[in-house]
Amino acid sequence: MITAGAAVQGTAHLAGGQGCQDAFKAVGLGGTAVLAVADGAGSRERSALGSHIAVNTACRVLAEGIPRAEDAPQVWTGWIAAAGARVVEDHLRTVEGVLSAVPAPGGPVRADALACTLAAAVLRPPWVAFLSVGDCFGTVLTRGPAGAGAVGAGARVRERCHLVLPPPVPGAAETVFLSSPGAALRLRSFVLWEPMLSGVVLATDGCASLTLDHPSVRELPPETGPLPSERFFCGLAATLRANGGDAEPLRALLSGPGAARTGDDLTVVCALTDGR
Repeated sequence: MITAGAAVQGTAHLAGGQGCQDAFKAVGLGGTAVLAVADGAGSRERSALGSHIAVNTACRVLAEGIPRAEDAPQVWTGWIAAAGARVVEDHLRTVEGVLSAVPAPGGPVRADALACTLAAAVLRPPWVAFLSVGDCFGTVLTRGPAGAGAVGAGARVRERCHLVLPPPVPGAAETVFLSSPGAALRLRSFVLWEPMLSGVVLATDGCASLTLDHPSVRELPPETGPLPSERFFCGLAATLRANGGDAEPLRALLSGPGAARTGDDLTVVCALTDGR
């Protein structure tokens, strides 16, 4: 399993003297990977700390008790739902513990000062389990024969990308943070079983314009919604497999001219099978 990630400070944050408020983490467990990405709220002064607590909490909780690849779907769905509720609970408990241990000159600091969103995933082929609070998004990769009749040892293999955890649509309700009241009730969790599964990629919402295509690019109607860019996701997967997981090309992508127009922090973390 190959894991890689990068976080780049947004141009607007750089211009305003504001540090990167995103965080990511990936943990390799042999043939399994646990990964998480968090996006700190730009209006909250300690959201960067909240993001780091979130990804550490998610990876710690999700690394425990992962079902087996041969377990039934209800085992996987029950496990990720329970784990998601625990992530929210443990995150808030940790945040409150940190705030109580560090007195603030101006008086008590509320937990929402560390507000952040979160997306996390567990990749254990053929399963991938997701949980999400807020506006981060996720894509899965699959590898299979390039043509309908292409089978056998000499068949060409093509990788495809699928947006399975989309960002909110424009005009959606106010963003939910891990510290928001009722966050556990607003948490999304689900699992996918895919025999051709070859990877999963998580990203913060600042990456949307760089990594997602408008449906018109593929001559589809607007109501189709955003589509994952094969140029970005499949190209990134091929590069990381070729270089053994060196994240520098990913960092370069997030720092390039095409990314600068968002102004927001950009963070991507992924886990890929080795491609064999």
